Amino acid sequence: MESPATSNPEVLAAIRSELREHADPARAAGAQAYMRSSLPSLGVRVPEVRRIAKDAAAAAPFRSGEELRATVLDLWRHSEVREERYAAIDLTANRMVSRDLHMLPVYEEIIRTGAWWDFVDGVSGRICGLLQAHREEMTAVLRAWSTDENFWFRRASIIAQLKAKAATDTTLLAAVIEPNLGDGEFFVRKAIGWALREYAKTSPDWVAAFVAKHSAVISPLSRREALRRLNGRAAGR
Repeated sequence: MESPATSNPEVLAAIRSELREHADPARAAGAQAYMRSSLPSLGVRVPEVRRIAKDAAAAAPFRSGEELRATVLDLWRHSEVREERYAAIDLTANRMVSRDLHMLPVYEEIIRTGAWWDFVDGVSGRICGLLQAHREEMTAVLRAWSTDENFWFRRASIIAQLKAKAATDTTLLAAVIEPNLGDGEFFVRKAIGWALREYAKTSPDWVAAFVAKHSAVISPLSRREALRRLNGRAAGR
């Protein structure tokens, strides 16, 4: 029996060191307050965190998907600052695992233990990639998430197709939104509006029809966000 993969110590050390070298104390306090987080911030900007994670992985390449997953979870679970968690998510952009269904438990842990919009939204594109590669399995997962008692999973199911564009499964999109139309949670209502607004760039008629069909139950916030581009288009005619 093979032993579990261990994390990549060079990647971990490089990320932790570089993040602290680029710390900006002037931004840190404001960033922590904005996120309403007890986890300290270094004040490193998101593009810089992404570059640091990418450079660290390039300098000490992962030998397998298993090693990458172990490294992501090590960095996530032992993070001392918020940027380390961002870097953990950034590592999952590696092509080695972009279509790997074994990443799903990693994303589930991030959603469950991160429990805030920046982390949940951070893995939405990865979940979209898994959906495109494993349509049947991920459709079932997202349908289950859409009624989960944890509203962060409900949000994740709704925004999972933000980047899908013409590949959006509208049956699935409707299926994950509809159980949540009456939800009073701000982050769920915002997610509904965001998902519909993004898909309106591809199919404005579908979004308009969906909103009209559910006009009695969709929240004003979701409706306003969903129709923002459509209202602008109508005004421009």
